[in-house]
Order: sequence, then C-alpha cells, then structure tokens
Amino acid sequence: MIVVTNTIKVKTGHGETVAKRFENSKGIDQSPGFVRMEVLLTEGLQEYDQLKVSTTWINKAAFEGWVNSDSFRQAHAHRGNKQPGADGQPTECVMLGSQLTTHRVLVARQTG
Repeated sequence: MIVVTNTIKVKTGHGETVAKRFENSKGIDQSPGFVRMEVLLTEGLQEYDQLKVSTTWINKAAFEGWVNSDSFRQAHAHRGNKQPGADGQPTECVMLGSQLTTHRVLVARQTG
C-alpha cells in the first residue's frame, strides 16, 4: 500500500473552509484501488493554515489511475482559481501552495 499526502498551505483562518471542499468525494471513493482519505488540519501554526490530505491506495498504479481519470480532472478543474461566492462574485484566492509526497506503508496496525 501507499499513502499520498498533499500538504496544502492556505491563508490563516481558511483551513476549515477549504477542508469542507473534500467532504464531497468527487469520485475518488469509486476509483479502483482507493482505500481511504483523511483531511488533517495542523494545529499551532500562526503564519498560515496547513491541511494534509492523505489518501491510501493499494498500490502506486491505483493512485496513478485516479490522477489520470476524468473524475480527477473534474475535481481539480478550478484549483487555484477564484471561486464564485454566495453572491456570485469571485471570492479571494486563499491558496498559498501545496506539496505532494508519496509514502510506502511498511507497518500498519488497527484496533479490532
């Protein structure tokens, strides 16, 4: 298994709002080889908010299949763009940057 983590920096005070965007799966949970997703908010930072979006896959090929899918392209079509707010006007872009890392799972334990 692998875990792919996208570390996202956003303007202070916007972490939880950005995290809500991940509540709608946008097809990732239907992607072959997908195991789970967690969205984590780093505590104690003052300069910016930081989210870690970690997805677990049965192997790297499964993750690459998601990245190359139409669902992925649709889910990321507006990334970095100003989204319309409730009043239809563009909202402020709060994204400051992101970094993707891939990890092989060497040891895993669960309760039960």
